[in-house]
Amino acid sequence: QQNSSIKPWPTKQRLLFINDFFEDDDLPYEEEIIRNPYSVKCWMRYIEHKQNAQKSVLNMIYERALKELPALCLKPKIHLERRKQVKGKCVTDPAYEEVNNCHERALVFMHKMPRIWIDYCQFMVSQCKITRSRRTFDRALRALPITQHPRIWPLYLRFAHNLPLPETAIRVYRRYLKLSPENAEEYIDYLRSVGRLDEAAIRLAAVVNDENFVSKEGKSNYQLWHELCDLISQNPDKVTSLNVGAIIRGGLTRFTDQLGKLWCSLADYYIRSGHFEKARDVYEEAILTVVTVRDFTQVFDSYAQFEESMIAAKMETTSELGQDEDGDIDLELRLARFELLITRRPLLLNSVLLRQNPHNVHEWHKRVKLYEGQPRQIINTYTEAVQTIDPMKATGKPHTLWVSFARFYEDNEQLDDARTIFEKATKVNYKQVDDLAAVWCEYGEMELRHENYDQALRILRKATAIPARKAEYFDSSEPVQNRVYKSLKVWSMLADLEESLGTFQSTKAVYDRIIDLRIATPQIIINYAMFLEEHNYFEDSFKAYERGIALFKWPNVHDIWNTYLTKFIDRYGGKKLERARDLFEQALDRCPAKYAKTIYLLYAKLEEEYGLARHAMAVYERATAAVEPEEQHQMFNIYIKRAAEIYGVTHTRAIYQKAIEVLPDEHARDMCLRFADMESKLGEIDRARAIYSYCSQICDPRLTAHFWQTWKEFEIRHGNEDTIREMLRIKRSVQATYNTQVNFMSSQMLKATINATGTVSDLAPGQSGVDDMKMLEQKAQQLAAEAEQDKPKPKDKILFVRSDTSRSELAELAKQANPDEIDIDDEDEDAEDGEPDG
Repeated sequence: QQNSSIKPWPTKQRLLFINDFFEDDDLPYEEEIIRNPYSVKCWMRYIEHKQNAQKSVLNMIYERALKELPALCLKPKIHLERRKQVKGKCVTDPAYEEVNNCHERALVFMHKMPRIWIDYCQFMVSQCKITRSRRTFDRALRALPITQHPRIWPLYLRFAHNLPLPETAIRVYRRYLKLSPENAEEYIDYLRSVGRLDEAAIRLAAVVNDENFVSKEGKSNYQLWHELCDLISQNPDKVTSLNVGAIIRGGLTRFTDQLGKLWCSLADYYIRSGHFEKARDVYEEAILTVVTVRDFTQVFDSYAQFEESMIAAKMETTSELGQDEDGDIDLELRLARFELLITRRPLLLNSVLLRQNPHNVHEWHKRVKLYEGQPRQIINTYTEAVQTIDPMKATGKPHTLWVSFARFYEDNEQLDDARTIFEKATKVNYKQVDDLAAVWCEYGEMELRHENYDQALRILRKATAIPARKAEYFDSSEPVQNRVYKSLKVWSMLADLEESLGTFQSTKAVYDRIIDLRIATPQIIINYAMFLEEHNYFEDSFKAYERGIALFKWPNVHDIWNTYLTKFIDRYGGKKLERARDLFEQALDRCPAKYAKTIYLLYAKLEEEYGLARHAMAVYERATAAVEPEEQHQMFNIYIKRAAEIYGVTHTRAIYQKAIEVLPDEHARDMCLRFADMESKLGEIDRARAIYSYCSQICDPRLTAHFWQTWKEFEIRHGNEDTIREMLRIKRSVQATYNTQVNFMSSQMLKATINATGTVSDLAPGQSGVDDMKMLEQKAQQLAAEAEQDKPKPKDKILFVRSDTSRSELAELAKQANPDEIDIDDEDEDAEDGEPDG
């Protein structure tokens, strides 16, 4: 029954084999594999059975199984078992070679299986056999398909990293990069670690120039370029295969936002190479070309540090070698060069800002200040500035450069040159008309400073002359020279000069021309009228006011009307009353409420002084309706005061009534109190009480305690028990009305405000009302007892008290005639402090 492929053993040999390796328990397994020699399960059960047997026995069973079933090589357990057997042994032990042979035999059948190659390669590396391990890795790469290579290369590269021979690793990396060029950064890092900087720079340059390269470390192209610059600039003696200058200058054109670092790298390369003059040339070129302050700061700081290090090195050399005349001269030269560099810094920084924006007027002014004390440089700077700046693109006011340029010549007493500059400045096409107007005014000011008054007048007349082609002031399509004749700034200065230096007729002609051009302002109109008034042309001045009023609308015409009306009244008083009234009516026509108060008061004053009192009262009445709501209260107060002074206080009753109807509650309440006080003083007690009763409807007792206290004091002085009871009834009724009108939130807020005063009845009106009443009764009894002790009791009973009765008499008589006064006070206090039932 034995398989034909297995040769039968001699009986004697078989017995020896059995006695040496097998036991009685193995017989069933042997019989099973004889019956099924190609069953993997049978062999694996047999191997599991012999796990605790001798290693030689277990290896012999493995060999028998592999001979029958080569596919068992795929079982990692088989080779793992052999590797475990040699663990801890010396690598020169023959057992290692047996395991190697086992792997080799497995690879005969399984050379396409990466797992066996991986295990074999790792096992070879652990034996420290470099050449054999390298060849094994190579065989694995040749045997396996390329899709399986990523499983081998990490082991191969790790093995190459640990080799003491960099050349081997470099050759391995070169092969690896042909398959995976995206891992070039790993190779570059390795080259830098082993000191092969030249090849590292070459590889890094290739990576930088590859636009499709994507860094696995997340670095941008600029970061890679910066690494390249640092590498080649800091190691000029080791990097010899690249043109460093060309590479860094190529970066300057590509990365214009990082010029400072690249310039410093190029200079650093020349410094480390020993070419100090070239490095200095690079720094000078850099500070003259960078366009940002950040780049300039980087380059300048590096340049200054370089000069300092050169000075320090020279001083150290001089101290070691002793004094030398040539050495001293060289040291002085270096010190002078460093001082010059520090001195030039503000000027160089200004140049950087002007390269950023050559149309920056402010920076040109700063540049002129930096050249203070150097007239030639100042003139060159001004000349360059006015030639460079485009007025349409300028930041700032370009005309100030022309003015400052002319002022420079003026300060140096070169008036002809200053006039030449101003003449050229007036021909520049500025963006705004005001710029050209400012130039003309400065031109005239210069002539005035040197007392050339006629020349100043000629200049400003020339500026305001009508051009051949007229244009609107805001028509930007026309040059400013065609529009400056409508500049109010130039006309205003010309008017001032004409007033001071010219004749009356010439000044009047200038003002008339300003008005005709419709460029006048209210102030110009007022100035014109004042000028005419000074020369006693009063009617002409009034005509000027009229022309100004025709030009402007409210509210711009407000100042003109005020001045006009005041001057007219001062001039004529009541002589031309009807004309003055017409002027006031014209002024008040379409007058906004904001500006009406002043004119109405002026109108009323005119009527009071020169007209009729009833007209003044009519003006005041109109004013109360025409002014703004915020000013109505003040206007009524003035109305009432003037009416009382003219007609007497009785004439103010109608005014009070109207004020109470028109004004808001807050001011109407004040008017009612004043009205009632006036009636009380006149002895009209019933009228005053009616006013209090009317006003009570707009007085919430919780918010207007002052009103109710005033009414209470009035009733105490002038009333009796019935009137006080009526007052308290009205108070409760009003409070109930307000409680039903306000919303819940407002009521709660008012309660919180009142609770802050600490009253007991407000906290719990239903529960603590009895205690509150007891306290009030006790207090009232004490007051009554004190009054009885101080005053004698009257004989007569008085129920109504006139206004001439004193307060003390009222209290005395009320106590005798009204024994229930304590109850009255109780109701009063209850009405003030307690919550109403309704």
